[in-house]
Amino acid sequence: MTILILGLLVFLGVHSTRIIADDWRTAQLKRHGEGAWKGIYSLLSLAGFGLIIWGFGLARQQPVLLWIPPAGMQYMAGLLTLIAFVLLAATYVPRNAIKSSVHHPMLLAVKVWAFAHLLSNGKLADLVLFGAFLGWAVVCFIAARKRDRAAGTQYPAGTPGGTAIAVVAGVVAWAGFAFWLHAALIGARPFG
Repeated sequence: MTILILGLLVFLGVHSTRIIADDWRTAQLKRHGEGAWKGIYSLLSLAGFGLIIWGFGLARQQPVLLWIPPAGMQYMAGLLTLIAFVLLAATYVPRNAIKSSVHHPMLLAVKVWAFAHLLSNGKLADLVLFGAFLGWAVVCFIAARKRDRAAGTQYPAGTPGGTAIAVVAGVVAWAGFAFWLHAALIGARPFG
């Protein structure tokens, strides 16, 4: 569990820089340049992500059961992760109504994804992993919305075409992950 927690601290810590040290971040960007900042940020993120994968894999070998999720909860989690995939796609598709209305669909996607996995998993490692991501995403979403209000950020209105592309891309990506990649990469079949 120690490696998992260390990985979460590194990965989520790096991704929390704007929340806890925005002035320092801005100073480092000016001092070292955007390329160097992004390089260091990426290396630390990859290291943290690698530790998360390794630590979660180790923790799954000696599971500590905290609760047994109710029967059928994997289907609720499947529906919620479908929503998360659509939100994630909306992050990258220009001029869609989803991004126009929620402003930060990636953070909302992480919240929905983490919550879905907390509902359908009852082991300690799951609570640590998904609980950490849920807490981080809640704090980041609040901070991002606060920054938007302070800066007077306006998001462009969505178009029907952009929205349709985001929804279709999210559904296709979700189907590929839910019915094939999740089992291949994670070792668990979401739908039995």
